[in-house]
Amino acid sequence: MDSKLTNIEPIDKIARYVQVDDWIFEVKTVRAIRVDKYGKPYSAIANLTLNGETGFIDGLLTRENEKFSRNDFHAFYKFCQQMEVKKVNFDRFRKHKLISEHVDVQPLKQKAILKLVR
Repeated sequence: MDSKLTNIEPIDKIARYVQVDDWIFEVKTVRAIRVDKYGKPYSAIANLTLNGETGFIDGLLTRENEKFSRNDFHAFYKFCQQMEVKKVNFDRFRKHKLISEHVDVQPLKQKAILKLVR
């Protein structure tokens, strides 16, 4: 695993579902856009589908002459940690060939809770 991934700051997880009255709303598909402020033009877009503990990234498009960077990868990795995804599958073109890959996602490090015991 990339050494930078082990140095990611712990973050809180995001709920995969919310209950409102007799309905449960479950996060299954996410549209991700690369932009510094919501509502502005974005430079990349991708879809992330969640199925159990596995995520599938597809439809990744970037503006001309822009690449999917290591920082972009870290953002997706951290989001998958928050959603408690254990493995992410994705396809990409490398040297004009479609390559399928997967990444194992390490769980979030839990913050220690200290209690005073008498």
